Amino acid sequence: MSYLGVRRAIGVIGIALPFVLLIGAWLIDRVGVQASISDYYYTVMRNVFVGSMCANGVFFLSYRYSKVDAVVSSLIGLAAIGVALFPTTPINPTPTEIAVGTLHFVSATVFFLGLAGYSYFIFTRTDPSVPMTEKKRQRNVVYRASGIIIVVCLVLIAVLNVVPPGPIDDLQPVFWLETIASVSFGVSWLIKGETLLKDLVVPARAP
Repeated sequence: MSYLGVRRAIGVIGIALPFVLLIGAWLIDRVGVQASISDYYYTVMRNVFVGSMCANGVFFLSYRYSKVDAVVSSLIGLAAIGVALFPTTPINPTPTEIAVGTLHFVSATVFFLGLAGYSYFIFTRTDPSVPMTEKKRQRNVVYRASGIIIVVCLVLIAVLNVVPPGPIDDLQPVFWLETIASVSFGVSWLIKGETLLKDLVVPARAP
């Protein structure tokens, strides 16, 4: 695949995965909204979750656009595979499951923080020798917004994990915050893949 194709594939997975898990689990097994995206590992959608995260990992590990891009994308790719291979902590866990769940938490945190940094810092780079187009300015606004949204979602998730349980927990806020973060990075990668907000190429006039 071309680097544009890889970007688009990452974007599609980011946007689609939460909704595929949510709808698939309900249609197949009448399972309601889970506490987090990772909790779908313990539903009938386990293979979809693991397969999608492994695919993400492969796409990121194969992404070789520039040296900085390759280093950061490799870190994100390893984290994505870690999310897939180390399940989140289940209910009533054993000590081993708690240890594995910790690895999952670290992998997920690195994954989302890496994506936030990618959108905010790497995607917004501009060649100083090339005039910035209006579309590029618009793309940079979306890239920075995506990075900020992901970080805000992670902060809110961290807050929810330390505050006492309350009525809001019935709405599964962590799942929806993770969904917002996932869609945000998905949109960012689709734009970088020139699916959205693409610069218009004006055809040259015939002599």
